[in-house]
Amino acid sequence: MSVRTQSSEEPAETVHRAGFACFVGRPNAGKSTLTNALVGQKVAITSNRPQTTRHTVRGIVHREDAQLILVDTPGLHKPRTLLGERLNDVVRTTWAEVDVIGFCLPANERLGPGDRFIAKELAGIRKTPKVAIVTKTDLVDGKTLAEQLIAIDRLGEELGITWAEIVPVSATANQQVDLLADLIAPLLPEGPALYPEGDLTDEPEQVMVAELIREAALEGVRDELPHSIAVVVEEMLPREDRPADKPLLDIHANVFIERPSQKGIIIGPKGKRLKDVGIKSRKQIEALLGTPVFLDLHVKVAKDWQRDPKQLRRLGF
Repeated sequence: MSVRTQSSEEPAETVHRAGFACFVGRPNAGKSTLTNALVGQKVAITSNRPQTTRHTVRGIVHREDAQLILVDTPGLHKPRTLLGERLNDVVRTTWAEVDVIGFCLPANERLGPGDRFIAKELAGIRKTPKVAIVTKTDLVDGKTLAEQLIAIDRLGEELGITWAEIVPVSATANQQVDLLADLIAPLLPEGPALYPEGDLTDEPEQVMVAELIREAALEGVRDELPHSIAVVVEEMLPREDRPADKPLLDIHANVFIERPSQKGIIIGPKGKRLKDVGIKSRKQIEALLGTPVFLDLHVKVAKDWQRDPKQLRRLGF
């Protein structure tokens, strides 16, 4: 078993490489946090609630020797709803199209049935190099980490997966994140950069704005709500009659939930929660777009949207 903790050899010649890598793993395995750490900016929404990512967010890592395009997929899981099935389809389609697959396994949780479920699926993808990434290493001691590394090595042997690398990282403590990029880069195909220098993601701005609002709405709500929230940005328009040096962007967005009873949870007493969601997301949106924003939020009920094909389409799934 070769576990990487530092770069051992220098590349003999500089060949530029460019390609796609995706992080897979159970919900809440640290995929989005790792994407953001590698890109150096927030491009994927993170939350301490599992299953927050619904869109394939591409983060772009620019290096002198390589351009690494990260595709962040939803966590693969046993689906209970039509939305769950669609999210799993997104994951499988993504796996078939990338150059490297990073399998994220948290250091602080023993391997479970969910990890095995994903590993079995990965074993069926023969040609694509697979990197086992042990996340959240800052939460465990050396002995626990060593046991997890051995368990992952054994899981690979048992299922016939040859790990290209096994890399322990902590995205929040920024440990070994650069090393991970160093190890993924040589696995990419040779070729020129696919995106201009400075681009960090190819997500449309409206999608990213909706994700930032949804992230703010997820914070502090009861456990039953994470899956029930969807956000649609209806329009983003520059405010007319504003001088060029004082622009203002008007954003109108709807926060959809599944049941009328959830409306009060999102809005909060005297509208306080929704106001907090607006303030928090507006700051993030202004940082993302680099312009002052007026954010108009409304909460609407889309009954049982996770199970309704028509509503799923309307909400962008």
